[in-house]
Amino acid sequence: MRRCGIEPSYLALYRSGELEHRAKTLEMRLASCDICPRECHVNRLKDEYGFCQSGYLPIVSSVCDHHGEEPVISGTKGSGTIFFANCNMRCSYCQNYQISQDPEHQASNAMSFHALAEHMIYLQDKLGCHNINFVSPSHFVPQLVWAVLEAVPMGLRVPIVYNSNAYDSVESLQSLDGIVDIYLPDLKYAFDGWADKFSLTSDYVPLARQAIIEMHRQVGDNLILDDFGLAQRGLIIRHLILPNGLAGSRDSLTWLVREVSPRVIVSIMSQYCPVHLAHQIPELRRKISGSEYSEVLELLDELGLENGWLQKLNAVENYLPHFERDGHPFSLEKL
Repeated sequence: MRRCGIEPSYLALYRSGELEHRAKTLEMRLASCDICPRECHVNRLKDEYGFCQSGYLPIVSSVCDHHGEEPVISGTKGSGTIFFANCNMRCSYCQNYQISQDPEHQASNAMSFHALAEHMIYLQDKLGCHNINFVSPSHFVPQLVWAVLEAVPMGLRVPIVYNSNAYDSVESLQSLDGIVDIYLPDLKYAFDGWADKFSLTSDYVPLARQAIIEMHRQVGDNLILDDFGLAQRGLIIRHLILPNGLAGSRDSLTWLVREVSPRVIVSIMSQYCPVHLAHQIPELRRKISGSEYSEVLELLDELGLENGWLQKLNAVENYLPHFERDGHPFSLEKL
C-alpha cells in the first residue's frame, strides 16, 4: 500500500494517451530492431532473431515474489519480479545463465502482453508485492511498455523497477521516461577488453555509462521512500566485485562520483561465484579474496560514497539464485 502520496507517473501517461503512443512507437522499431545497443536490425515483428534470440512476444522465464533485492526494493512482501529470458550480453560467469543463455529452452515461455499484464496484477494484488521488477529488460522494452499499458486498466498502481545490465539504448531509455520509477542497473566493467572477453560486449563501458547518465537524468539523486521505507522513485547502481580487479572498481566508482553524482546510491555486491563457464577461465575461476573486498571498502571511504548497501563477504552461497523456488533471501548492510 502506497502511503507517501506519490502516484506512479505512468498513470498520468496512460490517461493522456502518451503511454499508448510510446508503446506503438517502440513497436515500430522492432521491424528493424534497434531496441538495445546490438542494433541487429532484424524484423522481430516477424519473429526474426538477432543476438538476443527473441522475436515479437516477451519471453518470461520466471515470475515470483523475490526477497533477494535491496531492502527498499524487497521490503517484507517481496519484489514482483519478472525474469525475461535471452539477455543481450553473454557473461561467462552469469548466475542466471539457465534463463539468460538458453534460447531453445526458453522459446516455449513466450507469452502475450495481456498474459504478462495478468502476471503483474497477480504479483501486486494476490502476493502483495511492493513493485513490478523487470529483470533483463533491455531487449524487451516495447513489450514491457505494452504490458504496462494493458495492466493499468486492470488496476496496476505500484512502482516499476527496471533491473538491467546497463547495456541499454539511450533512445529506448528515453522512451521509458515517466514509465519507470526505479532504475536498478549494473556497472560491470571499466575496461572494454574485459567486457569483450568475458561478456562478448566490446563497447560496454561507454554505452553503459551513457545509459546510467540518462537514468540519472530521469530520476535524479534522491531515493524517494514511502512511510514504510519502500522505494518509490530513484536510482540504485549495482557493482559486482570481480576477482583480479576485472570489474575496474576504482575507475567505475570514481567515474560515478565525478560524472554522475557524489550522492549516487550504490549497491556493492560481493556475491561473485565461479559458475557457468567461469571455471574454465583462469582469471575468473575463484571467488573474490578478503583483500579484494577490503580494497573496495577503502575505496568507498576514499570517494565519500555513503549512500547504499554493501553485501557481506562471508555469505556468497546465500546470494546464488534458485529458480525452482520463489526468491532467494539475503541481507545487505547499509553503507
